[in-house]
Amino acid sequence: MKQSFSLILCVFLLSTCGNSGAEKVSGDVLVKVNDKMFTREEIACRIPKGISSADSLIRAETIMKKWVIDALMDEAAYQNIGDDKAEIDKLVNEYRRSLMRYRYQERIIRDKVSAVINESDQMKYYEDNGQQFILSENLIRGLFIKVPVDAPGLGNLRKWYMSDSEESLEKIEKYGIQNAIIYDYFYDRWVNFDEVMAKIPYHISNSTQFLKINNHLEISDDTHVYFLNISDKLLIGGKAPFDYVKPQIQEALANKRKIDYLHTFGESLYRDAVKNGTVKFITE
Repeated sequence: MKQSFSLILCVFLLSTCGNSGAEKVSGDVLVKVNDKMFTREEIACRIPKGISSADSLIRAETIMKKWVIDALMDEAAYQNIGDDKAEIDKLVNEYRRSLMRYRYQERIIRDKVSAVINESDQMKYYEDNGQQFILSENLIRGLFIKVPVDAPGLGNLRKWYMSDSEESLEKIEKYGIQNAIIYDYFYDRWVNFDEVMAKIPYHISNSTQFLKINNHLEISDDTHVYFLNISDKLLIGGKAPFDYVKPQIQEALANKRKIDYLHTFGESLYRDAVKNGTVKFITE
């Protein structure tokens, strides 16, 4: 029986993945479970290219056996599900309708709703919804650099990293290109303080308290020296800066635009259907 099964499987090696919509013919069918059929093309599509014939046969046998067990399990479930069958059919139909509506809505949104949101609308949303943008994290601007412990010119770097002058920043940038393991310049943007500290082997029990009294940090271990300069800070409880929450605002406005359009579109469908008689209210 095992040998016959393997001989049957050999034919799949001559097949390639074809058009899944092609009509199944008897010569292509490898196994049947009642009215369900599993074909050469279906099994060939599941076999990775480039493996040996022996491995292909082993893989094919495993795939076919699983298909047969799944088909038998489906049959057993259908025959024995009892009163739950109607409820399952109802849920399947509801899911199908929901999926169709979702796909259709996504299509009309893509075609009809612009993704461009102008700056003035974003700023208005930011000003009108200030309570949504209260910081739950500490933000900083500044510079972080990590260098090997034996890097040259560490004395100069110690002076440069504590200065915000353009001259010092230029020197740090040139130094970082040659020596830094990490060189992160963020004087021009806000970043999460805890995310920066995750790169530094130094534990801070209270980030807010630390930031209130510190603008610089230098830490070293056996292999590296870590320098952090903080030029500006915003603490937990303050209002997040506009640039930091801009992506969040854009997403909120985009979602509102989609919801508004779908509401308007639905109302239009309703009015037109009532007007042309597609919808008829039955009254006694």
